Amino acid sequence: MPTPIKGRGASSHLAGRFETQIAEAVHDGWSVDESEEFAEPRLRTDVRPETARSIISRNNSPDVGFSQSVNPYRGCEHGCSYCFARPTHAYLNLSPGLDFETKIFAKTNAAEVLRRELAKPGYVPQPIALGINTDAYQPIERKLGITRQLIEVMQETRHPFSLITKNALVERDIDLLAPLAEQQLVSVHFSVTSLDSHLSAKLEPRASAPHARLRAMRRLSDAGIPVGVMVAPVIPWINDAELEAVLEASRDAGASSAGYVLLRLPYEVAPLFRDWLQAHYPQRAEHVMSTINQLRGGKDYDSQFGKRMRGEGVYAELLANRFKLASKRLGFNASRQQWPWLDCSKFVAPLPPKKPSLQGELF
Repeated sequence: MPTPIKGRGASSHLAGRFETQIAEAVHDGWSVDESEEFAEPRLRTDVRPETARSIISRNNSPDVGFSQSVNPYRGCEHGCSYCFARPTHAYLNLSPGLDFETKIFAKTNAAEVLRRELAKPGYVPQPIALGINTDAYQPIERKLGITRQLIEVMQETRHPFSLITKNALVERDIDLLAPLAEQQLVSVHFSVTSLDSHLSAKLEPRASAPHARLRAMRRLSDAGIPVGVMVAPVIPWINDAELEAVLEASRDAGASSAGYVLLRLPYEVAPLFRDWLQAHYPQRAEHVMSTINQLRGGKDYDSQFGKRMRGEGVYAELLANRFKLASKRLGFNASRQQWPWLDCSKFVAPLPPKKPSLQGELF
């Protein structure tokens, strides 16, 4: 039975799918108490600097509302048990489990690279989604400020962008976000999975508590920054009953747009989430996974466009109808005036970096 680790979402160093060698602990019979022999040492977060060669990622997926994104970090200390980005650590020969949330890579030159890419002659501005793969406001951002540096580049160039976060730290940057909002250059979404602090602490152990996210939502809204809520992910028989309550609480906190995403379990996320269920809800685990399989054509996950975010079948249809009715009742997504489109027409390309002079070397 997987054992929860305090402050962490994963319970093991699950090997990535590219590993050629896998180490497995085996009891040698010498220790009387097996729990002591297999106990995890205290896990500290290791932040490593990374020099990025490029920073803007592009996609053509019809399931997401953006074509460009920027991620200042690899890995995420929030430790969300269900995070769809966990498999990306496998490309670094690290575990999508505990390594993903304890070994964080900070792109320390992100602002410099972004300015360089925006200065390219052929660049055509499209809204940038900031912090999609991993949260741009995870705890280490308080110290490093890489996300704030990126926002300063957006401000300098008047480039439109959106944010999605689980962390109330976004309040720190209201002084930058509010003037940008006046020019229709920014929108902020909060991911709210549950209003239950105990459940939230299990699902996303180092993210801000639900009440802190709602408080931040209110403060940004009061500052004139358009805010929205994403109920993501919706997990059958874990947090699905809270859909309407989360939407209503978010509306009361100033949200004017809403969305939801069904639980996604690509690659290594599926076994990690199964372990999480066994650790926290063993009596419910089989029922949860059975419903997920029904939503995904008999599998843990279906990556087809049009299905991966919403699923299929009776449960998926009921969930979609519940969201539609609640959104209509609460006035979400009612008009462009409530949720202004990000404006690309104000973009001003930054000056390209000056090339070093060779005069001193030639003469």
